[in-house]
Amino acid sequence: QASCPSVKNILVLDAEGKRVAVKYYADDWPSASSKLAFEKSLFVKTQKTSARTEADVVMFDGYIIVYKFIQDLHFFVTGGDEENELILASVLQGFSDAVGILLRNSVDKRTALENLDLIFLCLDEVVDGG
Repeated sequence: QASCPSVKNILVLDAEGKRVAVKYYADDWPSASSKLAFEKSLFVKTQKTSARTEADVVMFDGYIIVYKFIQDLHFFVTGGDEENELILASVLQGFSDAVGILLRNSVDKRTALENLDLIFLCLDEVVDGG
């Protein structure tokens, strides 16, 4: 288990920090309210940064989080504190590139919500059970 990199969650939030598409692969957040609290505090911590051109890395709440903003969407990939951030960054890059292709480079909240099934399919394909 230790040799295989794992992802705790992948989050896509809007410009207000509200959920667009989220998928949790670990039981680190047992309740819906703990997941929402994590998302809100993560959004508040990262909203002032400028991760528009390339991904940024932050250590938050004992997790390594790689994130990137595209238009009005905020993409986050969370891993444990022992994970390699380069691997997490490549998961983020692969996922955000795939979403860009699926949404025909119109990566914004409205288009994402209209194609939510494709985004969740993409989440399932990028990460296999964590």
